Amino acid sequence: MMSHSLGPVLSYSQWYYSATILQMSGVRDDRLAIWLAGLATLTNFLFTILGVWLVERVGRRKLTLGSILGTSLSLSLLAVGFLMSAQHSPPVTFRPLDPATSNSTCSKYRLCEPCMLDPGCGFCYRENSSALLASSCVPVNKASTEHAAWGRCSNSTLMRDQTYWAYNYCPTSYFWLVLLGLVMYLAAFAPGMGPMPWTINSEIYPLWARSTGNACAAGVNWTFNILVSLTFLHLAQYLTYYGAFFLYSSLALLGFVFIYGCLPETKARRLEEIEALFENQLCSCGASDSDEGRQVEYIRVKGSNYHLSDNDASDVD
Repeated sequence: MMSHSLGPVLSYSQWYYSATILQMSGVRDDRLAIWLAGLATLTNFLFTILGVWLVERVGRRKLTLGSILGTSLSLSLLAVGFLMSAQHSPPVTFRPLDPATSNSTCSKYRLCEPCMLDPGCGFCYRENSSALLASSCVPVNKASTEHAAWGRCSNSTLMRDQTYWAYNYCPTSYFWLVLLGLVMYLAAFAPGMGPMPWTINSEIYPLWARSTGNACAAGVNWTFNILVSLTFLHLAQYLTYYGAFFLYSSLALLGFVFIYGCLPETKARRLEEIEALFENQLCSCGASDSDEGRQVEYIRVKGSNYHLSDNDASDVD
């Protein structure tokens, strides 16, 4: 259940913070960030339809494994995009001093990256073509993060001559790599880890435990959904942006290992056959698909169903 909840949880965090993630990658225009987030959502919709078409053709197990492996790789691509941005972070070249905040920690930063990760600081800079001029790290206005506490980025009137205020991002040319990773993540998630956990959960439980099992799975999913949503920005602050996504990628890879070893294929099987698959030792039933053509026969004896072994099945008329 926890492994199946991992994919939806991470995807919900991408939906909730997709525009914020794009802004973190260096997209300065809010409207552009929203439109690009809409592109990511459209990708999720289109690939969900693809998943509906593939589920009975490819199978639950293969579709889930391919999906979670794709999400792990795309999360790594997201992390690499932020890592490249951090490694090419613009330096602080101008250090204005204000008597009231002479002891501010913002004045100690030499690069945009650590300045941007500090929630009390922001990056003020001028842009001339592709070059950055007079870049500085100054305290943020406590009343509004849209402006600096003082100086040329403290209000819109002073922000002239292509002067910009960056509170939660650093100007970089690698935002396209983050956008590509975000789109690839949703393209990998939508056909598999989106619908498959709910499909498989409706099949693998015996009848007497089906309602309880589905309720527990949904509860675990939404609990971790809340945890990831509440901790994402804090993780980005303490582990850096690329550190947070490398962590998510590692968790998805662990989920792949668990699913590979423990999830059998349930395509074209009756509910009684699926229940029999889990009579084997835990985490050995999904290791091989050699029993895909095996037929399970049942007879009704005095109102109860009994499972026949392959040797005994030949004795039944």
